[in-house]
Amino acid sequence: MRKKKKCIAMLLAGGQGSRLGVLTKSIAKPAVPFGGKYRIIDFTLSNCVNSGIDTVGVLTQYKPMELNEYIGNGQPWGLDRNHGGVHILQPFTKIKSKEWYKGTANAIYQNLAFIERYEPKNVLVLSGDHIYKMDYEKMLYEHEKNDADCTIAVIDVPLSEASRFGIMNTDKDGRIYEFCEKPKEPKSTKASMGVYIFKTEVLKSYLQEDNKDEASDHDFGKNIIPNMLSCGKRMQAYSFSGYWKDVGTIESLWEANMDLLSGEDAPSLDDNDSRVYARDYNYPPTYFCAGSGVYDAMISKGCEIAGNVSHSIISGNCRIAEGARVENSVLFPGCTVGKNAHISYAILGSDVSIGEDARVGVMAQGKEAKKQKITVLGSKFKLENAQTVAAGEMLEAKK
Repeated sequence: MRKKKKCIAMLLAGGQGSRLGVLTKSIAKPAVPFGGKYRIIDFTLSNCVNSGIDTVGVLTQYKPMELNEYIGNGQPWGLDRNHGGVHILQPFTKIKSKEWYKGTANAIYQNLAFIERYEPKNVLVLSGDHIYKMDYEKMLYEHEKNDADCTIAVIDVPLSEASRFGIMNTDKDGRIYEFCEKPKEPKSTKASMGVYIFKTEVLKSYLQEDNKDEASDHDFGKNIIPNMLSCGKRMQAYSFSGYWKDVGTIESLWEANMDLLSGEDAPSLDDNDSRVYARDYNYPPTYFCAGSGVYDAMISKGCEIAGNVSHSIISGNCRIAEGARVENSVLFPGCTVGKNAHISYAILGSDVSIGEDARVGVMAQGKEAKKQKITVLGSKFKLENAQTVAAGEMLEAKK
């Protein structure tokens, strides 16, 4: 007889990430490279493993092939198990119907059979597109101690940004008495992180009722949470004070990468007690040519650096030629930067090729300079010799 699980995780990873533009043209947002050697989803998967959660359902939908291939059998995260482990859950055809996931709540509803296989007492619902390190075991302890029907991880945000999140009010004991998804006029700065723990039976009943409601958006923030609150269910807030960033926009993705270089508030990547695991590619060591210069940068394996790199993140298998300059930028795997080219405040997608003497994102200095915008080139984009891409442009490769 198989042992019941105390808690399993359902990781929502099916979003298109349309605000990332050409970077998610062919891959799901959680599969987007981050920090030189990682993918965005690595942080959430690693959080699960480091928190003792060994059963994770990954719900995919949009352009899932690369994400599915990357996760594989879960071995890099220690999730290759006979009972539990990681499972890719995609929409499937049923006897009487076939449909895509219609919302975050509907995605979980369609996979209730997966949850029931493990008979967990609690279900942890997560998003696969946030950068943070968190011990879910501590949150689960508080959830059970308070006998909560649902516990929501909460982070304090600036009032100016509060309208982007689900905002709640709590009493002195942390019990939630008011919740509003993306309010125009926020009443507090307590924002939902999109991390929920539910009692399994309570979650099932509300998902089943929500599925019958044709007017519902089938969304946790818009429907499930407000419905539970209005019915008097015990809703508890769990305060989180560490680094957390939703990398849903070009600016926030660039900022989160740059935060790794600042070292002040960013999640530590070398903490053995809460390591961030990732699939490792068998690249050779990086080679720094004579005359190259690297300052305040992260350079992954398999690179050849002959030019100058400053305040940048360089992913694996990149080539930066003699005389080239890369500054304040993020290069995804496989990029090539030609001789004397200049890259500034840019994100280059995988396998982008920059010709000799080309310029990307370089702005005028002094009085003519404006607030720097991030320039983005999509996967496999090729920029010819001496060509220029203006600051703030977003271009994709020609088919």
